[in-house]
Amino acid sequence: MTKSKVLITGADGFIGSHLTEALVRDGFEVKAFVQYNSFNSWGWLDECAADVRGKFEIFSGDIRDPHGVKEAARGCDAIMHLAALIAIPFSYHSPDTYIDTNIKGTLNILQAAKECDIKRVIHTSTSEVYGTAQYVPINEIHPIVGQSPYSASKIGADQLAYSFYSSFNLPVVTVRPFNTYGPRQSARAVIPTIITQLASNNYDLRLGATHPTRDFSFVLDTVSGFVKILNSDAGIGEVVNLGSGFEISIKETAELMASIMGVPINFISEDIRQRPKNSEVERLWADNSKAKMMFGWEPKYAGIEGFREGLIQTIEWFRDKKNLSKYKVDIYNL
Repeated sequence: MTKSKVLITGADGFIGSHLTEALVRDGFEVKAFVQYNSFNSWGWLDECAADVRGKFEIFSGDIRDPHGVKEAARGCDAIMHLAALIAIPFSYHSPDTYIDTNIKGTLNILQAAKECDIKRVIHTSTSEVYGTAQYVPINEIHPIVGQSPYSASKIGADQLAYSFYSSFNLPVVTVRPFNTYGPRQSARAVIPTIITQLASNNYDLRLGATHPTRDFSFVLDTVSGFVKILNSDAGIGEVVNLGSGFEISIKETAELMASIMGVPINFISEDIRQRPKNSEVERLWADNSKAKMMFGWEPKYAGIEGFREGLIQTIEWFRDKKNLSKYKVDIYNL
């Protein structure tokens, strides 16, 4: 697909902005779909790396509008669909927005891809669709369980993607990243929550549940997986996990970060940060063998040492006062 024109939805977000930079550097013609707003903000792309600035096209729109989505898709060879609402707590009190954005938005992308004869569609799922692991490591045939309105909406989107493959032979691959972390991640995620508090000298660390385990994947690994899948002819109609293949608890993660930063910590449990009991995903651990076999991808930041190196790079970025100032450390971020 090199030199092809690629539409990236959610390009203004955490993973999308890193993916935009990577594809520009790899020689792709990139159209970055960003959410329209009256400030004309392009999200993280406003602060993209100097070597890619001005080398991609911006399309401001709303993923929920089928007309704008189809206009964005015109002339593109591939679509990488990352635009979504992803905050789990927000989905508890505003579930309608998740249906509109994650399900209807995905339908708009699939319909536009079908009508515009797009050659490859990469649809982004999430490890949250598996719910608490029923066995580990979690492979792609693990049962799907929607433990939150967010995960339920992503399950719906995934099924729509498969239906367009099976009904219309749409060349769609569903990518299921596990817990991606790194520079630019939203404060609603646990690793930025921990780093921003510690970097602001708040050593009484306010968290929710600390016993669940996660498979944290550094953003550069997640992006390299997307690029490998884009450049392959394999995987049509398939689901593929992107994860580090390493499991660690939230408590152990916080302790590791405190050690790297050289600061003490004291855990403070806050009710507002707790998920409802039956909604908490207790364990996630990826089986990434399918991605290795099908696309030749494997994480560079794997195991405890890889995780430590990814955290060092992430902490360095957040400790920069210019970056830290963008985060509201003194409140609970949905």
